[in-house]
Amino acid sequence: MRESLKVLEECAELQKRKANDYQNPNSRITQADYYPRGVASILDIINTKVLRLYSVLEAMQYDPTYEPNFESVEDSAKDLINYASFMVAYSRGKLQGQDPKRDFLNREVNDVQEC
Repeated sequence: MRESLKVLEECAELQKRKANDYQNPNSRITQADYYPRGVASILDIINTKVLRLYSVLEAMQYDPTYEPNFESVEDSAKDLINYASFMVAYSRGKLQGQDPKRDFLNREVNDVQEC
């Protein structure tokens, strides 16, 4: 199996484990609750992850002994993969807890069609 496919399997497993913390069956919080602006909210999170990666990589570039305190570069990259999958799921209207009466930006869908 290609290493990239192994990475995707690892990301899927990570997503399942984190879902148990963030959308625990004993909680009223759904996954869609985290993204009040739909895919725009997810994009904000992706952008934050990318900025963090740049910061960590630059620290490592200029200090060969630098070690991240919380998330490794690999951990951040896996998060990016998972957030990208959330963006696709939200775009499809299939994210857990997503209101079918709202679009990909979480705006109310206008059911009135012009003739």
